[in-house]
Amino acid sequence: MQTIQSYIEANKDRFLNELIDLLKIPSISADSAYKDDVLKTADVVKSSLEKAGCDHVEICETEGYPIVYGEKIIDKNLPTILVYGHYDVQPPDPLDLWNSPPFEPVIKTTELHPEGAIFARGACDDKGQMYMHVKAMEYMTSNNELPCNVKFMIEGEEEVGSVNLAKFVASNREKLANDVILISDTGMISKDVPSITTGLRGLSYVEVEVTGPNRDLHSGLYGGAVANPINVLTKMIASLHDENNHITIPGFYDKVENLSDAERAEMAKAPFSLEAYKKALDINAVYGEAGYTTNERNSIRPTLDVNGIWGGYTGEGAKTVIASKAYAKISMRLVPHQEWEEITQLFKTHFESIAPEGVTVKVSPHHGGQGYVTPIDSLGYKAASKAYKETFGKTPIPQRSGGSIPIVSLFEEELKSKTILMGFGLDSDAIHSPNEHFGVWNYLKGIETIPHFYKYFTELSE
Repeated sequence: MQTIQSYIEANKDRFLNELIDLLKIPSISADSAYKDDVLKTADVVKSSLEKAGCDHVEICETEGYPIVYGEKIIDKNLPTILVYGHYDVQPPDPLDLWNSPPFEPVIKTTELHPEGAIFARGACDDKGQMYMHVKAMEYMTSNNELPCNVKFMIEGEEEVGSVNLAKFVASNREKLANDVILISDTGMISKDVPSITTGLRGLSYVEVEVTGPNRDLHSGLYGGAVANPINVLTKMIASLHDENNHITIPGFYDKVENLSDAERAEMAKAPFSLEAYKKALDINAVYGEAGYTTNERNSIRPTLDVNGIWGGYTGEGAKTVIASKAYAKISMRLVPHQEWEEITQLFKTHFESIAPEGVTVKVSPHHGGQGYVTPIDSLGYKAASKAYKETFGKTPIPQRSGGSIPIVSLFEEELKSKTILMGFGLDSDAIHSPNEHFGVWNYLKGIETIPHFYKYFTELSE
C-alpha cells in the first residue's frame, strides 16, 4: 500500500499535466462568448471525478451553467463530507499585463516558489485548489484509504455570484446531506505558517449610473453650464468616505461586530511584515480606516471600493465631450451580522439622496452574500488542524479572511452543516489579477493534506 507521499511522487507529472489541461480551457462564466468552454470544463470535471473513483457522477442542469455532482457512499452509518468547488474563472483582462498568455499555462520559478508555480487564469482560484480534492480522492479510492462517504458539488457560476446555486441546494437537500462541508478556495499565511480560514466577509455588489443631458455635448459650448455626469459621479463616490476613511452611509455600521481587545491581540500573533507587504505591492504606504491595522482592515472591518468607472471618451487622442452618462461598479465587503440586502438598500437610498439637481441616478444591485464565522471548537476545525499538523509539522493558525464566499452562509442555512475552509493559496498568487499562479508545492501539499482531514474527521466523529 502506497503512502500519500509516495503516491504523489509517483504521479506528480501526471497531476500537473492534468491540471494544466484543465487550465487551458477558458471557462469564463461572465462572458457568454465562452459558453461552450464553460460547458466543456464541466464535462472534464465529470470525467475526472469518475476516474477518481466516484460511483455516481452527473451533470445537473440549472438555468445557467451546470453543477457537477459526484458521490461515493461506502457506508451510510459513516460520516459524509461534501466537497464544494467551482470550475469557472474570472475574465483575464487586462491581457497586456500578463507575462504569458492566461490560458496557456506555464510553470515558472519565482522567489516564493523555487520549485515552480503554474501561471494561468484559474490556477489558484479555483481550478488548482478544486483539483487537489479530485486527486486526493483518487489516492484514497485507489489505495482503499477512503474512511467515510464523500460527495462533490462543483459549480460553474461562482465568479458571477452563484446565481443558480441557491435553487439547486434548496431543491436537493437530501442529495447534498452531509456532516461537514470542505472547501479550498482560500489561502494560508505562508508555506511555513499554515492557517485555516475561520471567517469570511460578506458582499454587496452594485452598479451605478448617473445621467445628465439627453446626449453627449460639446464641452466648449456647454461646459460650465450643464452638470457633467462624470464630474458628479466622482464627487458622489468621493463623499462615501470621510477623512478617516470611515464609510459615510447612514446605518452602515449599525450591525458591525467590534472585536474585543483580546481577540484583536490573538489576531496580531499571526506573523506579518508591513515592509514586506508594501514591497510585494510596490507601494510606499498602506491606506485604510483609521484605528485599525492592515490585517484588521482587510478582514474584520467592512469596506467600500470602486471596482470600475467609465464614461465619455476613452479612446486615443482627444474628444472634447461632456458625456450624457457615467457609470461605476462598487463592491462593499461586509462583516458577519451585516445583512447584504439591507446594506444594498442603505447604499441605494443614500446614493440617490446625495445626487445634485441636474442629474438622475440609477442603482442596480448585482449580487451579494452574508459573512461567515467557523467555530474553532467544531469537529471539522479540529480535524483540519490535525491534518495540517500532520503534513506541515505545525499547528495551523485560525485566520479571518477579507474575501467573500457567499455560498458558505447559504450552505449553513439550507444544509445545517458547518464549512471548513482548507485553502492552500498565498496572498501573492494574484487571483483575479494578471499573472495569477499557484505554487507546485502548494498544489501537491494540498493533495497530501486532504486525506488526513478525512481520516481525522471520521475518527473524531466516532
